[in-house]
Amino acid sequence: MPVFVWEATTKKGEVKKGELEAADEGIIRGQLRRQGFKAITVKTKPKDLEEYLPFLKQKVEEKDVVVFARIFSTMINAGLPLIQCLDLLASQEQNKTFAKIITSVKEDIEGGSSLTDALKKYPDIFDELFVNLCAAGESGGILDVILARLSGYMEKAMKLKSKVKGALTYPASVLVIAVGVIALLLLKVIPVFQKMFADMGGELPGPTQFLVNASEFTQSYFLYMVGIVVAIYIAFKRFYATEKGRLTVDALVLKAPVFGSLLKKVAVAKFTRTMSTMMTSGVPILEGLNIVSKTAGNVVIENALQATRKSISEGRTIAEPLQESEVFPPMVVQMIAVGEATGALDTMLAKIADFYDDEVDAAVEAMTALLEPIMMVFLGGVCGGMIIAMYLPIFKMASVVG
Repeated sequence: MPVFVWEATTKKGEVKKGELEAADEGIIRGQLRRQGFKAITVKTKPKDLEEYLPFLKQKVEEKDVVVFARIFSTMINAGLPLIQCLDLLASQEQNKTFAKIITSVKEDIEGGSSLTDALKKYPDIFDELFVNLCAAGESGGILDVILARLSGYMEKAMKLKSKVKGALTYPASVLVIAVGVIALLLLKVIPVFQKMFADMGGELPGPTQFLVNASEFTQSYFLYMVGIVVAIYIAFKRFYATEKGRLTVDALVLKAPVFGSLLKKVAVAKFTRTMSTMMTSGVPILEGLNIVSKTAGNVVIENALQATRKSISEGRTIAEPLQESEVFPPMVVQMIAVGEATGALDTMLAKIADFYDDEVDAAVEAMTALLEPIMMVFLGGVCGGMIIAMYLPIFKMASVVG
C-alpha cells in the first residue's frame, strides 16, 4: 500500500505532521478525523532514491536491534507510553532504514494494531523468537522485563557468533592468501624464469620442470579452471538447497574434525540459551521447541528438536527423545533430566548455556593454537618450495661455473 504524508491541526490549533500507510487518501483523512485532527494536506510520499537503488539502503544490523530492545525496555520501565517510546526511539536512531521501520511500527499501533502484529511485518528484522517473546510480554503485562531479557540473550548470542566467525576467519583468510600467491607465481613469476631457463639451455631439475609444466597448464586453461570452480560452487548450492543435500552436508559438518566439535558446542549453547529465555518468559515448551528448531541453523539438530517436540506432545519427557537423537552430549541430557525432575528446567538450561559458552571459548582458543602453526607451515612450505624449485637451475649453473 502507498504511504501518505499528512499535515493537520489539533483542536487547540497545534500543527502535527506524520506518515500513514493506506489504500487511498480518503482513508487517511477519515483516520485523522477520528483522532480529532483537521487535515490540512494529505499527499503521497515521494519515493526515496534507496527504493530505486536497493544497494544504497542502509542495512539493519543485529546490534541495532539489541540497542533498540535495551532502550525500549528502559523507557517502558520508566513509565513512558508505548507510542512515545517508539517516537523517541525513531528520532534517536542513526540507522535511517531502522528509523523508518520503528516509525512504521508506531503508526501501526496508533492505527489499532498490537506491538506483536506490527513487528510481524518485518520478519527480516524481528525474527520469530523476538515476536513471540514480545507477545508473551504484552499478554503478561511485563513487556519491559521481556525486552530486557531479550536484549541480554541477543548480546550473548552475538558474542557467541563473533567467536565462531573469528575462529573460522583465520584459516579461511590464510587459504585465500595461499591460493592468490600460488596463482601469481604460476601466472606472472614463473614465465619470466622459464624464458631465462630457455635461453640458458640444458635440462631442468625435476621440481623446476614440474613447476614450468604447471605454469604452462595454468596459463592455457586458467579460464576453464575458474569455470570449473564456479560450476562446483553452483552445483553445491543446488545440492544443499535440497532436503537430502542439506541433511548430508549438515551431518558431515557436525562430524568434521576440529570444526565439528566446535559447531556442536555452539549449537548446544544456542539451543539451551534460547530455550531458557523462552521458558522464563512464559512461552509454552512445545511452541518454544518449534521456534528454537527453526533457528538451529543445522537440519540434523532441527530434526532432533522437532522429534523431541513430537515426543513431548505424546506425553514423554524432554530428556528421553534428546538422548535417543544422539546429537546432544550425555551430560546435557542428564542435566536437562534433573531440571525436569526438580521443576527448574529454565534455570538448568541457563546453567548449561553458561557452561557451553565457556566450552566454546576454550575450543576456539585450542583450535586457533592448533591451526596457526599448521597454516604457517602450509603457506611457507608451498610458497617457499616453489621459490626454491625456481632457483635450483641457478644454483646448478653456479656450481658448474665454480
